[in-house]
Amino acid sequence: MILSCEQMRRAEQDAFARGVKADALMELAGTGIAREIRRFFPKPSRALAFCGAGNNGGDARVALRILHEAGWKVAVRLVSEASGGGTFDVPSGSGPLVVLDGLLGIGARGPLREGILGAVREVRTLRGRGAFVVAMDLPTGLDPVTGVPAAESVESDLTTTVGFAKSCLLTDAAANVVGRLAVVPLPGVTAAEGDAARVSTPGWLAPLLPPRRFDTHKGTYGRIGIVAGSPGTYGAARLCSAAAVAAGGGLVTLFATPEAYDALATSVIPEVMVRRVSTLREVLDGLETPLDAAAVGPGAGFDRTSEILALVSQLSCPTVVDADALTVTARSPGVLAGARGPRLLTPHPGEFVRFFPGTIEDRRLSVEAAAARWPCAWLLKGARTVMAEAGLPVIFNTTGHPGMASGGMGDVLSGVAAALLARPGAGSVLETAALAAWLCGRAAEIAIFEHGRSAESLRASDVITYLGAAANALREEGGERNRG
Repeated sequence: MILSCEQMRRAEQDAFARGVKADALMELAGTGIAREIRRFFPKPSRALAFCGAGNNGGDARVALRILHEAGWKVAVRLVSEASGGGTFDVPSGSGPLVVLDGLLGIGARGPLREGILGAVREVRTLRGRGAFVVAMDLPTGLDPVTGVPAAESVESDLTTTVGFAKSCLLTDAAANVVGRLAVVPLPGVTAAEGDAARVSTPGWLAPLLPPRRFDTHKGTYGRIGIVAGSPGTYGAARLCSAAAVAAGGGLVTLFATPEAYDALATSVIPEVMVRRVSTLREVLDGLETPLDAAAVGPGAGFDRTSEILALVSQLSCPTVVDADALTVTARSPGVLAGARGPRLLTPHPGEFVRFFPGTIEDRRLSVEAAAARWPCAWLLKGARTVMAEAGLPVIFNTTGHPGMASGGMGDVLSGVAAALLARPGAGSVLETAALAAWLCGRAAEIAIFEHGRSAESLRASDVITYLGAAANALREEGGERNRG
């Protein structure tokens, strides 16, 4: 559930009326925030907190105490609205500097006053010098009602929102100041009202990736068909098929037309089977054993558009429609209405507007409109990937990194989603899309924060490499939240 800031305030007041103590909630919030920070920086480092007079400042001070107890070097800057406070020292030593934004909370409205604005500028300067900024609940300067940031706002790398995700954090305008989003649970605080939409959190995603039974075999985890790759874009086929293997696909087959077969058969990873087909229609008609899921489109080209349309329309298994298949389908979208099986469409904004010409003024409303028009699950890629299917709550992804703005990431997502759709007892297509997006984003984070990649050097193949670590992280993080 997603709450407005006013709904969150009422939920807290209800908790206080039931006897929950404010100090206890602050301790829970600060402890959870520290846990999220250590998820990205597992080794003790340096932390500097900018703290205002309200609850956000209290949350930041608790988080700072927890980090100090874990061996971090810490410092605090107390800030008032009238004055930015005195001088302060950045904690000495080596390692990354983490800056905590605890200046203002969900009750702040109107222009930033002089003292707070001065502190915001200092936070922005530190980030420009390489600091990692973590906002408490919402970045200072973001309007808690409209979700529109002020001209000078804190730009966070991570926003740790307490209790529930707030609607202001999920507006298109807020993406650049919110950054990565993490929800810190507050046991004892419940909501009687709110938006049914949800953000992807480990607490509810982890059960979608249960431990494997001991007596399983490769057939248990599905036969996945990949229709991808054409002269000049063989890399898309290699990435998509390798991602399907890394995401747990039992048997992954890449279907290759004669002009592509030799190049693909000698370049894919050995775990992928490459099957020569004279036409793509053989994927429909020539299989002894039906597919459990498919991905159609990455690098497929436009020489076989009628065959691709036939696959989009007639495959009976759950099918991911991506890249070139999206472009082809946008020219004949009626095939979606009569598709024989579930479909997941994964457009980036440029591909999306081929279905709905114009500009995307609101990502959530646009994807909801697409889901209402066509009987498919839709995943609109972006800094805050958003997913929708008719009759189900919208889902916002929370993981990821700007380093994912490079070629091949969508091919990897398609392979991961296809593998997850093929599993026995897989959840709904929409839930599976959310799981795939979360895993890909978390794998990118692990590559950067634990294995030395940077925003500039991150590659789609790195995401494949760390998918296993992302799956392990999902189970670990989900267990922490479900234990409270």
